[in-house]
Amino acid sequence: MFGKLIEEKIREAMEAGEFDNLPGAGKPIDLEAYFSTPPDLRLSYSVLKSARCLPEEVELRKEIESLTERLGRCSDERQRQSIHDQISNKTLKLNLLTDSNRRQRGKKA
Repeated sequence: MFGKLIEEKIREAMEAGEFDNLPGAGKPIDLEAYFSTPPDLRLSYSVLKSARCLPEEVELRKEIESLTERLGRCSDERQRQSIHDQISNKTLKLNLLTDSNRRQRGKKA
């Protein structure tokens, strides 16, 4: 029953052109990264991705990038110094975290 309903909705969407001009349309799907990931990690990565959870390193890099953009637009010297300090602190935290992760991987090998 639900299968027919789903198929009907998909058919209607196709007829309405809702699947036209999707990113990557007509290109093969690159599954190399998927299959190179160990099977026991695929599900957990999928769950984290669906929940929009990022590793701490990625979050820090995004914050540093955002702060750097703000610094470029800022004209107030006191604010610039504050932003610069935040960038320095987050960069230090990122470097420590990256080094710690690298050491952990080295111990496993």
